[in-house]
Amino acid sequence: MVYLSLFLSYLFLLIGVMIGVAFMILLERKVLGYIQIRKGPNKVGYMGIFQSFGDAIKLFIKEQTLPSLSNLIFYYFSPVLSLFIVLFLWCMLPLESYMLSFKLGGLFFFCCTSFGVYTLMSSGWSSNSNYALLGSIRGIAQTISYEVSMFLIFLSLIFLVCSLNLVDFGNFQYMIWNFFIFFPLFLCWFTSNFAETNRTPFDFSEGESELVSGFNIEYGSGGFALLFLGEYTSIIFMSFLLVFLFTDFSKNFILICLFSMLMCFTFIWVRGTLPRFRYDKLMYLAWKCFLPISLNLLFFYLIFSLLVYNFF
Repeated sequence: MVYLSLFLSYLFLLIGVMIGVAFMILLERKVLGYIQIRKGPNKVGYMGIFQSFGDAIKLFIKEQTLPSLSNLIFYYFSPVLSLFIVLFLWCMLPLESYMLSFKLGGLFFFCCTSFGVYTLMSSGWSSNSNYALLGSIRGIAQTISYEVSMFLIFLSLIFLVCSLNLVDFGNFQYMIWNFFIFFPLFLCWFTSNFAETNRTPFDFSEGESELVSGFNIEYGSGGFALLFLGEYTSIIFMSFLLVFLFTDFSKNFILICLFSMLMCFTFIWVRGTLPRFRYDKLMYLAWKCFLPISLNLLFFYLIFSLLVYNFF
């Protein structure tokens, strides 16, 4: 009975996430429309509220084309695995909607996000297209660059909290938020989230000018929809994770959702205002800016935590 209730609660959570993705896409199209001084979707349903659902139905009922020289098994299952990994990540968040608590949630997060590189690599390689392969190679190099500093930032938080469980992160911030203690690392983490989710200004695996659509160029209909859903689910998840790591909203679900919506809106706002970076500039930013900052602050917080815990 316990396992059934756990499964059902997690299933309802995933249904809520999928509905949230639909409205996130609608919000993005509306906001980008106003930024570019034009109308967004406003025909399907009241004020375009059913536009995302109409797009999903259209994509999934269209014919699925398979490139004749592709590696069929990897080509077919890479989008499915990409979405599955992101949905699997949601079970590490200490929400009250299901009875699950990860003692090693931080370690689980980095294992799953690192595994996501393989889906990006296999989807580009299995398409048997030079453009898709170039897009996946650029995405892999990008992932290697920023995930090193992301891990060091997370390690700095762990040194003070002394736990990998996100529940303990909320308890640790009872007196003061991590946002104030780790403000430079918050900025680095927030910027790295754009690269983690392949969003502007770091969407190098999808450069329209040179790679058309990057690693997913050979995908259409259902395959493209699954990759699209995986990207937007990742945006919402990273927004929730940022709230749990740097604020003490973990006891109030409404405030968690409101602050996460603000973070999602920031993703959209940045896409509408900033141009795409040059590829070498991200490498410079990751290796020569974020890495020295995160390394120096890692040693600072390590020494600080040793002094505090030994003193008290």
